[in-house]
Amino acid sequence: MTIIDEQRRAGAPAPTLSLRDIRKQFGPVKALQGISLEFHGGEVVGLLGENGAGKSTLLRTLSGDYQPDSGQLFIDGEEIVFRSPREAHEHGIHVVYQEPELVPELTVAENLSLGSLPSRAHLVSPRETLEVARRLIEEQGFGGTLDPDQLVSSCSPAQRQCIEILKAVRDNVRLLCLDEPTSSLSEDESQRLWALMERLRSTGTAIIYVSHRMAEIIRLCQRVAIMRDGELVAESEAGELTEADMIRMMVGRPLSRMFPSRETEAGAVIVEMHGVTTSHVSDIDLHVRAGEIVGLAGLVGAGRTEVAQALYGMDPILAGSIAVEGRTMRLSTPAQAIKAGIGLSPEDRKGQGLFLERSVSDNISLTRLRSLSRFHVVRRAAESELVAGMIKRMRVKTRTPESLARTLSGGNQQKVLLSRWVAVKPKLLILDEPTRGIDVGAKAEIYHLIDELTRDGMAVLIISSEMPELIGLADRILVMREGRIVGQLAGDEATEEDILRLALGSDEEQS
Repeated sequence: MTIIDEQRRAGAPAPTLSLRDIRKQFGPVKALQGISLEFHGGEVVGLLGENGAGKSTLLRTLSGDYQPDSGQLFIDGEEIVFRSPREAHEHGIHVVYQEPELVPELTVAENLSLGSLPSRAHLVSPRETLEVARRLIEEQGFGGTLDPDQLVSSCSPAQRQCIEILKAVRDNVRLLCLDEPTSSLSEDESQRLWALMERLRSTGTAIIYVSHRMAEIIRLCQRVAIMRDGELVAESEAGELTEADMIRMMVGRPLSRMFPSRETEAGAVIVEMHGVTTSHVSDIDLHVRAGEIVGLAGLVGAGRTEVAQALYGMDPILAGSIAVEGRTMRLSTPAQAIKAGIGLSPEDRKGQGLFLERSVSDNISLTRLRSLSRFHVVRRAAESELVAGMIKRMRVKTRTPESLARTLSGGNQQKVLLSRWVAVKPKLLILDEPTRGIDVGAKAEIYHLIDELTRDGMAVLIISSEMPELIGLADRILVMREGRIVGQLAGDEATEEDILRLALGSDEEQS
């Protein structure tokens, strides 16, 4: 007798979706090892695990991208086999992946209507397409976030995430799987998503919520399922586990310290900005010293990334100046910034940082090609020595240096980006959202790597939307609002309330 038969006999309603002993193997790698889970209507289940734990494989099995090697799937108690994502969609199963799968050459409205474009006599109606999209955006609470006429190629990562979420709820969704849905969203956009989730839950939709943000799991989920090395290692009511419990189960060991103890003495000023104004920020004054980590906090749109772009020669400076080691410099291109000793790891590491179809080796050696070349020919032995040293130092997990960058986990891709800059030893390294979408184990590794860089005398400017990250890492935190720096906090004394008060603007400051 199956689990489903037992439930029917007991008179209990069948779960929306049930998995029984699901197994999936890729060569010698056992990605899923006998996963049995149930998902009920009106329930949010947090699916946790480090990168490589099997979460993505499980989601792709639910979506019809993968077929299990063995095991059974049941919908409402009836066994089902999905041979394609279309069949999963027809049964109300929708997965929103962390990396949006959109058509950049089309508008927001056209992307939202793909698969069901309004037409008459087989001719698509642009007016109706636009109206349907506008109505969907407003009904689901994303008005003001998305312009249906905008090309997706010009949308921010956060906007693209919102589009994917709206595509999933456009149809009659019965099980919605969200993979790191808030990794690119502002606090306001996250609140809108959570309100949408609550509406769906109240109407009987089952939701699987994948996130490395423990506070979100505790806040949103009724139940948690924790995976490690392809196995389900724990399943519990969310209220019965602490954050420390969940992290320990995910990584298989306690994390003694998530953040390194900061004992580095700050040295001389490396980079200064005096009254810098661009088309996006105004009157920016800041400095970063050797061996110091300075954090930039603020809401999305406050101007944090634009400060980084000004330092990196990407945004023209309309007023003010930048000095490197006391020498005023004109940085109007990234090449000039790199020559001055400034490196930037961008927020969108896949779209702007890495060459995904090139090897790990190519990505790491990129900034050293001139010194590695003789008569414009790269000395492969010297390149291999450099890359091997960086992989070892930065603890990059890759099958070989020639593996494609796209095959690495998010944490290891970030380490490759760090390796690229460490190879040229910049004076200042700017890190924009360095742990976005990275699991807790990899986060801890990257935090310790950043600390090691500052112990060698590097100055670090870190931009992050995760306030605990800034508080745990930064020696000083500068808070931005509406393109200006509005306050400074000591990292070891700052609280999330302090940061939010400055980021939002208190009544006292406005009076």
